Amino acid sequence: MAVREKVFDVIISCFKRHGAEVIDTPVFELKETLTGKYGEDSKLIYDLKDQGGELLSLRYDLTVPFARYLAMNKLTNIKRYHIAKVYRRDNPAMTRGRYREFYQCDFDIAGQFDPMIPDAECLKIICELLSSLQIGDFLVKVNDRRILDGMFAVCGVPDSKFRTICSSVDKLDKVSWEEVKNEMVEEKGLAPEVADRIGDYVQQHGGVSLVEQLLQDPKLSQSKQALEGLGDLNLLFEYLTLFGIADKISFDLSLARGLDYYTGVIYEAVLLQTPVQPGEETLGVGSVAAGGRYDGLVGMFDPKGRKVPCVGLSIGVERIFSIVEQRLEALEEKVRTTETQVLVASAQKKLLEERLKLIAELWDAGIKAELLYKKNPKLLNQLQYCEEAGIPLVAIIGEQELKDGVIKLRSVASREEVDVRREDLVEEIKRRTSQPLLN
Repeated sequence: MAVREKVFDVIISCFKRHGAEVIDTPVFELKETLTGKYGEDSKLIYDLKDQGGELLSLRYDLTVPFARYLAMNKLTNIKRYHIAKVYRRDNPAMTRGRYREFYQCDFDIAGQFDPMIPDAECLKIICELLSSLQIGDFLVKVNDRRILDGMFAVCGVPDSKFRTICSSVDKLDKVSWEEVKNEMVEEKGLAPEVADRIGDYVQQHGGVSLVEQLLQDPKLSQSKQALEGLGDLNLLFEYLTLFGIADKISFDLSLARGLDYYTGVIYEAVLLQTPVQPGEETLGVGSVAAGGRYDGLVGMFDPKGRKVPCVGLSIGVERIFSIVEQRLEALEEKVRTTETQVLVASAQKKLLEERLKLIAELWDAGIKAELLYKKNPKLLNQLQYCEEAGIPLVAIIGEQELKDGVIKLRSVASREEVDVRREDLVEEIKRRTSQPLLN
């Protein structure tokens, strides 16, 4: 939890820096709210037992509840973040950061705006977060649902197979093209030549030059949808360049994102493993953030079908927690799990009352303080406790100190001791333990 709090602090301060307000929604939703929004993943939704005429399910993500919330409250624009647990009836794999209950950190911009400005900000937020969490090199893959659908259409995929072929393409980051083609042809009944045509496209990735190249592509440019998507991506790259992050972004035609509700730009951030041998390709070790534009979702919940365009991102914090933990272990950094600034200790027996009086003074002044729950603890045991818990200071009371109206303040690390007048103690502790502001 100590590591988590640190990570959440970084994330929340970034979300606030971008002007988001925070909301919360219930952990369960009406079952019908969640049904039909997640495509093939719907089988992972946890349904609750009917206990009086309402079919309820645990939330699967924070996006669908957000859309429901917008429609119910007739909101047409909001920039919000939401950090909460979501539930998926998956096979847990602890090593890969797959759980059945896990946190999501979402940031979304809802409202009618000029194209690609909010989308560019979402990508900027992902880059800011992954840089400040210092979890290694990353790459953000970007694509557009309209380009995918246009590509499927010009390659000859029947409409009814779009979604299922989409989920095959999405596996390209994990398995080879041969295996994906095999799944399309053998399991999903696609004609081999259609699969090959798709293969020519989805194996391409690059920057803005690839966008321009595809705008000239005689086949793709027959699709109005694909042209719209490519036009928007062109604009997006312009804004990403102005934000100084274009070098972190790759236009990747194989990125499909399994969820059904995306309508435009989609993106996914992967961590890169540095190549072992020079000349080797850098490997993606898994997605740590993802998102996209979903302009139709709010309309599904609005009785009049009023649409609210939305774009957002979700940070996969469970993966980030485990990476940060591994990094701290490797550096053999001990993470302090408490924030205690000072231990109130006594040098002789029969001073419990004095310790209690002093610690109350410190607590009331806002100092984080502890004492050992023993009438007459040995000084050595009290000092040892500080070492173990990483407490930086000890305030020692002794009979002589009481007579002189001072407290002995000892630094645990350097073992230096000074006498501080009791009325100055709070100030002195604050001065010594105030964290230097991080740049």
